[in-house]
Amino acid sequence: MRHTLIPLKVVFLLTIFCLTGNLSHAAVNPKPFVIPELKQWTGKEGSFIPGTDAKIVCTSSDSELLRIAHMFADDYQQMFGQTLSVTEGKAKAGDFILSLSTDKKLGKEGYAIKIADRVTLSAPTPTGLYWSTRTLLQIAEQTADHQLPQGIIRDYPDYPIRGFMIDCGRKFIPMPYLQDLVKIMAYYKMNALQVHLNDNGFKQFFGHDWDKTYAAFRLESDTYPGLAARDGFYTKKEFVDFQHQAAAQFVEIIPEIDIPAHSLAFAHYKPEIGSKEYGMDHLDLFKPETYEFADALFKEYLEGENPIFVGKRVHIGTDEYSNAKKDVVEKFREFTDHYIRFVESFGKQAMVWGALTHAKGETPVKSENVIMNAWYNGYADPETMIKEGYRLISIPDGMVYLVPAAGYYYDYLNEPFLYNKWTPAHIGKAVFEEQHPAILGGMFAVWNDHVGNGISVKDIHHRVFPALQTLAVKMWTGAHTSLPYEAYNEKRASISEAPGVNQMGRIGKSPALVYERATVAPGSTSDHPEIGYNYTVSFDITGADEKNGTELFRSANAVFYLTDPIRGMMGFARDGYLNTFPYKVNPGEKATVQIEGDNRSTTLKVNGKVIEKMDIQKIYFNAGKDSINYVRTLVFPLEKAGKFNSRIENLKVYNYCVSRQ
Repeated sequence: MRHTLIPLKVVFLLTIFCLTGNLSHAAVNPKPFVIPELKQWTGKEGSFIPGTDAKIVCTSSDSELLRIAHMFADDYQQMFGQTLSVTEGKAKAGDFILSLSTDKKLGKEGYAIKIADRVTLSAPTPTGLYWSTRTLLQIAEQTADHQLPQGIIRDYPDYPIRGFMIDCGRKFIPMPYLQDLVKIMAYYKMNALQVHLNDNGFKQFFGHDWDKTYAAFRLESDTYPGLAARDGFYTKKEFVDFQHQAAAQFVEIIPEIDIPAHSLAFAHYKPEIGSKEYGMDHLDLFKPETYEFADALFKEYLEGENPIFVGKRVHIGTDEYSNAKKDVVEKFREFTDHYIRFVESFGKQAMVWGALTHAKGETPVKSENVIMNAWYNGYADPETMIKEGYRLISIPDGMVYLVPAAGYYYDYLNEPFLYNKWTPAHIGKAVFEEQHPAILGGMFAVWNDHVGNGISVKDIHHRVFPALQTLAVKMWTGAHTSLPYEAYNEKRASISEAPGVNQMGRIGKSPALVYERATVAPGSTSDHPEIGYNYTVSFDITGADEKNGTELFRSANAVFYLTDPIRGMMGFARDGYLNTFPYKVNPGEKATVQIEGDNRSTTLKVNGKVIEKMDIQKIYFNAGKDSINYVRTLVFPLEKAGKFNSRIENLKVYNYCVSRQ
């Protein structure tokens, strides 16, 4: 065997090569999954794990900086159970550092994060700094020990307005839900919530009688006592508080009073201002009393040092009025111009629905500094509106309109299409350059057109939340997403709705038996308020005498009855709707009861036999010419047991439908 001696210098060089070669191929952290997707990521090696005594260190005593630090600490504790003290001074390894920077390249909402042995969050504005904390929380909640991959983030939005519009007029949306909705929006960097405060049902579902057709205005009024809907409204105080709470999370509340169409609530209150020619849901544009009424209503919420409408923008509606006659078109344009200027006289920016192509005429309508919701190009051609000077919010009805269970528009948005194809630059068939200066951003909307169709707030949320996640991506990140939709869709399940928010009623992440009790004592409570779709709840019952209205379980959102208040049957109530099964447990009877619920139906089984599957039910009107889909779903309440006499044993709660396994 022949041996070759290698010079020492060569050995040294080979060693260095091997070492550096290994280093060059060491794992660099991939971009973390965040909604909306991060714009820039420079991966490093290794992970940051917060120290057991980790602090949030602020680089100055700026009041907003400190407030954001405390909000971050509160959310971190709520989500992960670890208390982070907020302090000024010197940071150490394992700490978080918050600072306001001079990096103007990040814009008004951008931020930077450096993750090393400590985490440094910086932004030129408090808004951007707050968004940076949302990013960190999302990354941290995806691992058991809340570690963060080391690297550098630079992130900023494509569009300044990223929003959602909710129709509270045709269905009352309780304030606690709106408050949670704001938290969710903030968690996903959505910054504008348009609250549609008035609207009405369709008269064909109310005997073609305007006097009987449902209509509602949702805000307390002193100027017009009794105007606010009796089945649900917001007091002035709670609406003001709500706007301030939202602003503290960098979400703007945009109140909308929709006139002169969609205005039946006002015509019910003051019939003389309703249009006899075009329908009582139209205000009569030719009567001075109409202007007197609307002026006084807006003034109530706009005047004074501390107005009821707190934010910088107010929406005045102005869509879907008749254009049957030229004089009506010109009067509509005059009306629109009047209320734009009226709102502006109180220092607010006016917003309108696009209608000026539909109402094309000679009467000038102010466009400077006016924002238009571009919803349907036949009503307002976006290219024309831009030329006329309007700035647009992209909200195309054929792409981003949710109308639950209506059978038109979308019951659930087409998220794969939106994720792959849509940005705010797409307004119907009109496609503009990305980040067009006249397109301020986008919104999507939920319209509760069919009054009395059984849809619950939970049903609305089941449609809104996944859509919000997807559209948050498209309004912030824009066209340049790196993940395929399938990968995004799989990964997003690991991110919660928001700190402390679980409107979906999720328990556990994998299909499992998630809660059980050997015996359910009357009046006992559970750590789980409710379980959302899809679920199975089963229990054994030994019946006893029960009064009508005896509850088995209750939550803040629903009641499940052993004996309903009217017929004494098993059933449930939520959102003012009562649904009963054709079944009751007789005294002394023993049975195994199983309830399955999904986003379409609620099914009762007793001893393995289906008693009834409450699926979507068709309700007909006008000799079958018109119909609505009546929905009988239930997010099952678990929070508190009722005061029953029966014996309830072997309670089991599954986060999936057992019958489908």
